[in-house]
Amino acid sequence: MAITLAIDCMGGDHGPLVTLPATFDFLRQNPSCSAILVGREDVLRPYIADAAIADELGSRFVIRHASEVVAMDEPVASALRSKKDSSMRVAIDLVKVGSAHAAVSAGNTGALMAIARFVLKTLPGIDRPAICTVLPSQRGATYVLDLGANVDCSAEHLLQFGIMGAMLASALEHKDRPSVGLLNIGEEDIKGNDIVKQAGELLRQSDLNFFGNVEGNDIFKGTTDVVVCDGFVGNVTLKASEGLAQMISSGLKEEFSRSVFTRLAALIAMPVLKSFRRRFDHRRYNGASLLGLRGIVVKSHGSADQMAFAAALNRAAEAARQDLPNKIAARMVALLPLVSGNPTMAISPQNVSGNSPDAVLPAPCLPCTTFEPPAGTF
Repeated sequence: MAITLAIDCMGGDHGPLVTLPATFDFLRQNPSCSAILVGREDVLRPYIADAAIADELGSRFVIRHASEVVAMDEPVASALRSKKDSSMRVAIDLVKVGSAHAAVSAGNTGALMAIARFVLKTLPGIDRPAICTVLPSQRGATYVLDLGANVDCSAEHLLQFGIMGAMLASALEHKDRPSVGLLNIGEEDIKGNDIVKQAGELLRQSDLNFFGNVEGNDIFKGTTDVVVCDGFVGNVTLKASEGLAQMISSGLKEEFSRSVFTRLAALIAMPVLKSFRRRFDHRRYNGASLLGLRGIVVKSHGSADQMAFAAALNRAAEAARQDLPNKIAARMVALLPLVSGNPTMAISPQNVSGNSPDAVLPAPCLPCTTFEPPAGTF
């Protein structure tokens, strides 16, 4: 399936220095994909002046000028109300009008969530979008949500997160029934606060493959494919994990640098250390999905390098290929009675965007006034 990504090339700590080379790598690895490079044209043009790039990939990308940039520390209200021609806003607008299947940005997280929710709106049956990312585990990877978009959640919200996380894991990992766990202070059903207990009951009544309660260490054991929690707990968990990883990395460097003998030991252990580093390289897991929207938006880490940003692009493309928003909407049809006790005709795959299933993921020939690929490109 031909996929077109709208890429906020100005976002992140490094802007076009990273986003453009990563995009070109992505296009080389995905011959059926194309890109709309969103940003200030006068800034982007010099990066693509290379004749080799133009000859190799020129028919598969186009620049879409956006005159403004959302700063990493810019207030959300300012980004939403005052910068309607920002690269971030334009990229998401392209998804809304059907010119792109997904938008990817490494910019301001709060601004991205606010703009995406304002422009795309939430899927029927979803009260709040959630941020979901992938963390490495002993068994491969664990999808964790929410990571900070919703600090206070009801039991119904946690059920919705479970649905969205399961659909994402199913789409990206190609598992029919990914297992779902509810993050708690113990495995027993009697543990946790009232909201977590109620959420556990709703998840048990659902048709999800609900494992039960899981604890923090289960995330990295890979006990379940998906772990659900509110945004406060999820964000603390994520930051604690990042801090632990940094401490272990710096501690190993210190210990291997203490003497000639430890340096020799490091040299001997180098193949094992390199293998370990590749296995748990955070760059391979870059790309947090903003779930629950009427379109696909992926947030890259602001400090992402070329490899990491390319991973986020691949994550967005795969979500688009798997028709993720419509799959989430379809699952909500079956589970809506658990949430509200009042099924509604409004929630159906045909009504995700108000038209048809194709409205979420547009046809391969995309209407973009400046994007006219030659026949056979896709």
